[in-house]
Amino acid sequence: MKIEYTKVGDYYLPNLDYPEEARPIGCWGMLRKEYLKAHKSGTYTYLLLTARLDSYLADLNEQSQEHFELIEAQMRSAEGVTEKLKRQNPMEWVRHCNNIRNRAAEIIKQELIYV
Repeated sequence: MKIEYTKVGDYYLPNLDYPEEARPIGCWGMLRKEYLKAHKSGTYTYLLLTARLDSYLADLNEQSQEHFELIEAQMRSAEGVTEKLKRQNPMEWVRHCNNIRNRAAEIIKQELIYV
């Protein structure tokens, strides 16, 4: 591995090449990033310096989104929030769906984000 340097004033600084992540970090990844910055600065710095932060956050975002959708579907079926309810009483259906989404988001935050 060859390291190239650029002269800046009297100093030679290494030309660091940081690989870009093609996958989106998403909302779950951004929440985790802010948590790492605030509460786990050593882990955040290590991932940043080893150029693995973006791929870690993208992986976490994908895992969190899949888990969120699974929990949401399980809660909907357990509580009987169906298309029939949507046709009969749309506002009640929206209330139930919002409640389920908020609870599922709290579960994801506690299990995967704020750990």
